[in-house]
Amino acid sequence: MTARVKEAMESRFADVWVAGEVSNLTRASSGHVYLSLKDESALLRAVIWRSAAAGLAIEPADGMAVVCHGRIEVYPPRGTYQLTIDRLHALGTGTLEAQLRRLHARLAAEGLFAAERKRPIPAFPRRIAVVTSPTGAAIADFLRTLHGRWPSSEVILVPSRVQGGGAAEELAAAVHTASHLMPPADVIALVRGGGSLEDLWSFNEEVLVRAIAASPIPVVAGVGHEIDVSLADLAADLRALTPTDAAVKVSPDGAQVAAAVADLGMRLETGLTRRVARARELLGQLTKARIFADPTRLIRDRRDEIDRQTVRLARLTAGVIARSGERVAAATARLEAGNPLRLLARGWSLTWRDGEAGGQTVRSVVDVPLGTRLVTRLTDGRVWSSVERIECHETPT
Repeated sequence: MTARVKEAMESRFADVWVAGEVSNLTRASSGHVYLSLKDESALLRAVIWRSAAAGLAIEPADGMAVVCHGRIEVYPPRGTYQLTIDRLHALGTGTLEAQLRRLHARLAAEGLFAAERKRPIPAFPRRIAVVTSPTGAAIADFLRTLHGRWPSSEVILVPSRVQGGGAAEELAAAVHTASHLMPPADVIALVRGGGSLEDLWSFNEEVLVRAIAASPIPVVAGVGHEIDVSLADLAADLRALTPTDAAVKVSPDGAQVAAAVADLGMRLETGLTRRVARARELLGQLTKARIFADPTRLIRDRRDEIDRQTVRLARLTAGVIARSGERVAAATARLEAGNPLRLLARGWSLTWRDGEAGGQTVRSVVDVPLGTRLVTRLTDGRVWSSVERIECHETPT
């Protein structure tokens, strides 16, 4: 009986689409995914084998409204049936967009999209690490544009799936690998071609956003088309509109650089030519100078100047010496005029008490009582005497 049911159901429901809400989701260590699809009135068990799970557009989660394609299979030992899923899509975009908004708000609150954490992209990168699928159109577009603009750069492809279950984890691991290459890359380009929200969902996964934010190497993200904006774009240091635009963002325009170098070369050549011309003109003027026409003339002029200065110095020296002699003679005359010995020659004398040679001279009779022995200095010698009488005179007023 079960075999007949199996034959009837599997032949009739070999190609079905089922819509419902995901519940009871379990991921086995083998890679298989077990879940249930339910609506208001029924529940259907389902399984996604590992081979199919790797190619899903999105990762299913409990509470997600989805539409699944697959076939009904009956398990005879238990008499149960389940839906074997090979394709799975979100039922409309509302569920994914709501999930995207919630994740965006949470990561933005952590500052993962903040402008102040963005780093500048190197102007002339030598090594560029590209994280993408090696078989997609994105890598072809990127390389075509890059080689047309800046062919001297080295490109290291870090391959990863860009869609399906587990792709976000692969992309995150590839970004980590690209950021730790030796020798290190100058910039990382994360690129993928266009697609639906489901196709690009791996670039909205938290694990990839955190890997981009943690990269020590600047990241340029070019995911999808111009209208597609993923969380990976927001976390990257620079967002490109497309993979082609990502190649433009990470490389200078070789033609413009060559033109700028040529222009600088011309300006340098022009500047050097002008300087050489000015130097030649100055040299021509110098060769016409008097010093070059008659080199000994400068020596003669300097010698004549030295002779003039020597004569002038001798004249000034003689004048200084003469004035100094006059000042010395005048000072000598003043000293001679005040010499006490000259006064003695005119009849004056100096008297002091005996025993006080070199002491103060006697100026008053009160200083010499009777019997005081005196010494008197005259112009031609000294006289010793003794006071025998004292006579006082009034001091004239």
